[in-house]
Amino acid sequence: MTSFAPDSIVLNRKLPLWYQVSQSLRASILGRSPQDPLRLPTEEQLAGHYGVSVLTMRQALKELEVEGLITRHRRRGTFIEPSAQRGVPVRLLGSVDAIVAQQSGMATELLEQGKAPVSGELVEYFPDLDEVATYHRLRGDEKTGEPTNHARNYIRPELAERIDREDLIRWPMTKVLRDVIGVSISRITDTVEARLADPETARLLQVPLLSPILRYTGVIYDQDGQALDVAVIHYRGDRFSFTVTLDTH
Repeated sequence: MTSFAPDSIVLNRKLPLWYQVSQSLRASILGRSPQDPLRLPTEEQLAGHYGVSVLTMRQALKELEVEGLITRHRRRGTFIEPSAQRGVPVRLLGSVDAIVAQQSGMATELLEQGKAPVSGELVEYFPDLDEVATYHRLRGDEKTGEPTNHARNYIRPELAERIDREDLIRWPMTKVLRDVIGVSISRITDTVEARLADPETARLLQVPLLSPILRYTGVIYDQDGQALDVAVIHYRGDRFSFTVTLDTH
């Protein structure tokens, strides 16, 4: 039986290895194509793929099992759970793969793409530009079709020229920038605020006007400290929670 092939990552030795592996594997699972196999490689094969010990791999798989993304059967192997619940809380420890995992695994519709002037809060991030490329996407639960969040991305034009529409439907912008077009990401800053749903957000997310939502702003920077992408995402308050854990080691 053919096994599912997860993506590769470069591990950051300052963060727990099991956590980075679990988040990378989680993103691969949630972003898989329907025709991909459900069976995962063995613990030993996965450990070799990620360059970690079997014990570390086992801890990462345990995390995904508790979350309900995989099931493990003695002698049969480990399998992706087809009906796994999407949109569950994510613990962010500062890795890029954690961000990718948090944004993965949803049915995505590209509502519009175009250009926008650099004004208001965007000036802070793109002081050298007059105009940026924009993408507006609506994402929802793959199983129920229920809308869960809508996202606007503001991208440097030279990067937007290299982005394929189909990749944006399948993958989060972070993954497209890093893994598809090969951008080197230095850091991502995240801000989460409580807001009340405005008319557009209430309509898109099918919630009452002025109901609680979470507004997430994520900024991706390159190695030179230049902002590449500003993402503004509005999440349904009844479907998402964010927990940030600071690693002091």
